[in-house]
Amino acid sequence: MPSAVRIHPVWKRVVRFLAEDGQEYCGEPVDAELDVGLAMADREPVLVKVLDAKSALDLDAVFTGEVKTAILILSPLTLSEVGTIRCVGLNYTDHAAEMKLSIPKHPEIFFKPNTCAHGPVETLTIPHEAAGQADPEVELAVIIKKDCKNVSVGHALDYVLGYMTSNDVTARVVQTRGSQWGYSKGFDQFAPMGPTIVSAESIPDPSVLWLKTTLDGAVMQDKPAKNMIFSVAEIISYLSVGTTLKAGTVILTGTPSGIGHSHSPPLYLKEGSVLRLSISHGLGTLVNPIAQEAPVVLE
Repeated sequence: MPSAVRIHPVWKRVVRFLAEDGQEYCGEPVDAELDVGLAMADREPVLVKVLDAKSALDLDAVFTGEVKTAILILSPLTLSEVGTIRCVGLNYTDHAAEMKLSIPKHPEIFFKPNTCAHGPVETLTIPHEAAGQADPEVELAVIIKKDCKNVSVGHALDYVLGYMTSNDVTARVVQTRGSQWGYSKGFDQFAPMGPTIVSAESIPDPSVLWLKTTLDGAVMQDKPAKNMIFSVAEIISYLSVGTTLKAGTVILTGTPSGIGHSHSPPLYLKEGSVLRLSISHGLGTLVNPIAQEAPVVLE
């Protein structure tokens, strides 16, 4: 008799990592309370229970019994798994207020290419085109675990693998060039994500999560996900109408108030900035060092 198909992962938190043997693995951190991103930044050892799969999307994965030490935490999903990143703009009441904009009647959708996806601890290099204007935005990222289309709000969360911290980096001056946001948000590495995926079963109500950004030690953003205008379920349902969301699809759900652009003068990323973006309930902290690309010559 064939075994039953598993619909939920065996893990509660999962990371993709490089081990001391030079190989990539997926697994669950041994310490359930450890902020994996901060541990990496502090050069603390991260012990991981290894899964017998190379992808967090493999719902049949089981633990091998091995424990390995992570020397580098990678983006939880590969570029090919992520596909096109769906994003929702202006999705927090407090952010709409700080921008002096009306509450949207429908989700404001834009896209990032998969080349934006970046690891949670690797250096984020700001391209010369975005020099002096790169603005971080902490966002809750949703990962779809199985293909879906035309999903109701009531069933939308059934398709969620889990949640992770993400950064919707934006080049603000470039953003003002036109009405479409994709170009200003679509540069390479402009969507760091991770360090962990926390399973949807561990967070049945994502509105309980708390998002925070600090830049050079100063708190920039510090707000609850309950301030979302459109809930995670409403966003998934809206995006799925007439459109297949493939397994591995990443959805960024908007940022709360406190973005650098809203300050006077604006606070943007620069070479050497110490940036920390975190979400509660074990999702953890992005700790990307910031570098600035030198001027480029177009060939």
